[in-house]
Amino acid sequence: MLTVHRQAVLVEMVMPGRAAWTGFRPFGLVLVGVFALTLAAKTVVPMWPVPMTMGTFAVLTLGAVYGPRLGLITVMAYLACGALGLDVFSGTASSETGLAYMVGPTGGYLAGYVFAVLVIGLAARAGWDRSVPRMALSLLAGNVVIYLPGLAWLGVLFGWDRPLLAWGVEPFLVGDVLKLCLATCVTPLAWRMVSLNRR
Repeated sequence: MLTVHRQAVLVEMVMPGRAAWTGFRPFGLVLVGVFALTLAAKTVVPMWPVPMTMGTFAVLTLGAVYGPRLGLITVMAYLACGALGLDVFSGTASSETGLAYMVGPTGGYLAGYVFAVLVIGLAARAGWDRSVPRMALSLLAGNVVIYLPGLAWLGVLFGWDRPLLAWGVEPFLVGDVLKLCLATCVTPLAWRMVSLNRR
């Protein structure tokens, strides 16, 4: 029987001790995470065939750094801000906001954020974020669980006879591969820096 040992995630190593997780510290980390997710969603990088936003990169990295529990709380807080009409999503400044935006074509991908942060967070809790190959594998799984509800919701909205893969996956593959490569390096590199500082 495989036994998974509970490992500390990166944020717990940076702020060790039970005292770091009392009072307003977790609340502050959630606020920082929501701000980071918002900033990433608003960051648009010119890319072919469609511009690339950094939202999925932020979600996947957040899951690795925060772990499953704090990562989930942060993503849920981010989605709650969006549901209340705050301009936290990509493109919402000039389009529908709030719940109207969340039940549109992007809604399934937003729901996928919840599953992705759990997948990546659990992998980090098992220590996978300290190794580039395992981090890459967990990030790939996280990206898949963003795509699945995204495609499913497109099917519900527009019909299953539509070219869902051509609409909801293929235009984003180049950007997602680049973001996965970047995210694969970030957390293991951060772990190495933390280890060096502790020597």
